Amino acid sequence: MIETKEISSKKLASVIARILDDFKADDIVILNVANVCVLSDYFVIASAQSSTQVKGLTSTVREKIKEYFGRIPAGDENDVKNRWNLLDYGDVVVHIMHFEQRETYALEKFWNHAFKLERDEWEEESKEFAKYEQL
Repeated sequence: MIETKEISSKKLASVIARILDDFKADDIVILNVANVCVLSDYFVIASAQSSTQVKGLTSTVREKIKEYFGRIPAGDENDVKNRWNLLDYGDVVVHIMHFEQRETYALEKFWNHAFKLERDEWEEESKEFAKYEQL
């Protein structure tokens, strides 16, 4: 059995964003929803160019978070065509969406009262998990 490591929700969201970035997800956004949502602290939202990429990114996040922290999602949802997959880690919910679904559902607009974690902040928070050296 893998030992679960303690990690803050901000760090978990940041590491997930970095994994998605390393594996070529597009338009990655982290929303701090702690003050506007009782279900979670952070949403990580990312786009993919194809259903295959949505599925692959979802599998990669699931595998890497289990490897790094011993955590598996409490919930795991996807539509039949892999156009929108969701991983629910409790404090962090990951939405990996085909770019067309991302435009249609516009989660960032729906949660526009949430605070956005800037890219430089999540990169700094997750730097020890960088797959590639930063030049």
